[in-house]
Amino acid sequence: MDLVAIVDQHFDTFMTQYADRVLPSHLNAINAIRRCRTPNSGELHVHCTECDRAEWRPMSCGHRNCPKCQNHETSQWLDRQRSKLLPVEYFMVTFTLPFELRALAWHFQASIYAIMFACVTSTLKDFGLNPKHLGANMGMTAVLHTNTRKLDYHPHIHVIVPGGGIDKSRRQWKKLKGKYLFHEFALAKVFRARFLAAANEEKLTIPAGVPKEWIVNCRHVGKGLPTLKYLSRYLYRGVIAEKNILTCRDGKVTFAYVESETGETKHRTLNAEDFIWHILQHVLPRGFRRVRDYGFLHGNAKKLLSLVQLVLQVMIVADKPRPRPVFKCPKCKSPMTITAFRRPAWVSG
Repeated sequence: MDLVAIVDQHFDTFMTQYADRVLPSHLNAINAIRRCRTPNSGELHVHCTECDRAEWRPMSCGHRNCPKCQNHETSQWLDRQRSKLLPVEYFMVTFTLPFELRALAWHFQASIYAIMFACVTSTLKDFGLNPKHLGANMGMTAVLHTNTRKLDYHPHIHVIVPGGGIDKSRRQWKKLKGKYLFHEFALAKVFRARFLAAANEEKLTIPAGVPKEWIVNCRHVGKGLPTLKYLSRYLYRGVIAEKNILTCRDGKVTFAYVESETGETKHRTLNAEDFIWHILQHVLPRGFRRVRDYGFLHGNAKKLLSLVQLVLQVMIVADKPRPRPVFKCPKCKSPMTITAFRRPAWVSG
């Protein structure tokens, strides 16, 4: 099913029901998705030098929540992360915000998400620096997700962590023993304390009934590449793939999702306007970065990463920039050359 068709058909009903909740960022996202790959996103004039065919091709919108866009950006990110992979075991640590704080997170998204990143990464860094645990500087990649597989609002951060750290003074790699990172309950306790302290500093009102025990899940994932590929699917292409939208009939939309606990494919049916809202509620504040690197994986820590790679005897291969996909001639399948650009009519100037 085409998401745009659903939005076009039910947009008025959606706005009637959700007008008091829709933010400018939501409207920007939905407008971009609706004009994607139409003349309203601009057009490129392409020419085939083999058979002399020429035509105008509509451009993509480039919005990070569009299910049709950003495949090239996702591939580029995965290439960068692949170049940083180490020959060690990896872990994925998931920090979840409890249900009682989700309304606060929704109303103060930029502040709460920033606090989550800061508290999650500082907790892991300090556990790594503790001589009782590892006694070394760790690297990590953190990714913010705001949705469950059923598209409900559920802010949490996944952190991919190599199993070890670097002792800079000794130029020594300290490897974790066994398939265990840190104690989940201890991580959750520290994360909870730091989050609530940071929220109070921001003068945010903490609701009553916040549980004393929070949830942190830490699991061994083997090598890092499969997990990075899993996370890359959700970085730039919205929260649902169009292939998972099964039907739109009688004002209701049915989509498929894989239940994380059982691995079974389940179906969920929502009113069309509710389905649109379940997608738009996960649009992040303008300019907010969903994925961030820390420690020796940070972009400004190239010398430290080089030291880690040297100690672990990683063979470094020079990166080749991934070329953008080219337009293929529908007649002879040869690459076509871009010769002109035409702005959409709604863009002034």
